[in-house]
Amino acid sequence: MLSYAGVSAGYAGVPVLRDVSFDVAEGEAVAIFGHNGAGKTTLLKCAVGDIAEVAGSVTYRDEPIIPGAVFRNSRRGIGFVPQGHNVFRELSVRQNLTISGLHHPKSRVEDVYDLFPILLERGGQAAGSLSGGQQQILALGMALMTKPSILLLDEPSTGLAPIIVRDVMASLTKINRETGTTVVIVEQNIPATLAIVSRAIVVKAGRVVFDGASKELERKEDLWGWF
Repeated sequence: MLSYAGVSAGYAGVPVLRDVSFDVAEGEAVAIFGHNGAGKTTLLKCAVGDIAEVAGSVTYRDEPIIPGAVFRNSRRGIGFVPQGHNVFRELSVRQNLTISGLHHPKSRVEDVYDLFPILLERGGQAAGSLSGGQQQILALGMALMTKPSILLLDEPSTGLAPIIVRDVMASLTKINRETGTTVVIVEQNIPATLAIVSRAIVVKAGRVVFDGASKELERKEDLWGWF
């Protein structure tokens, strides 16, 4: 579904990724781990065309990702939730969802409400007045309004209390299992994320140093030395 082949990328001539290759199959739930600056966010940005300096190839459903064409790439079925609570704070929950689905005629706010009843309860409330966890769930709902086949998330648990992290991770599991949406999640919270994915990738200094079953990664005694 999503394929990286010999991908090297960076910013202003400074390399970040070095010869990265892996595939993500349809319906998978995959985690990407690594220390700060390892290249995790850059990997996600390459998948939506948000990096200009890319060598190698990134393809989605066997078609190349177009660098610099984030909007066009996202309309092919790629949903991207960047780090932070990316909502329109002054607009209501329902307005945030409606705006997100404007270019996707088959989108229905009610489908998102079915997945996340809390958003129905808060439908008329300003997004900026929601808790951090509720804003993160709204950001997920907004991404789903674009009718993605694959959902890319950059550290969705950042700044959230442990109980809220649990709710966000449960939401991702629900999205993956109930809608069949492929999920790729970059995270620092390793234990919470390993519990919801079947596969894990570890990136160190721009290179993939582990790619395998999440349970295998849990058994790695030298895990913490990679971060």
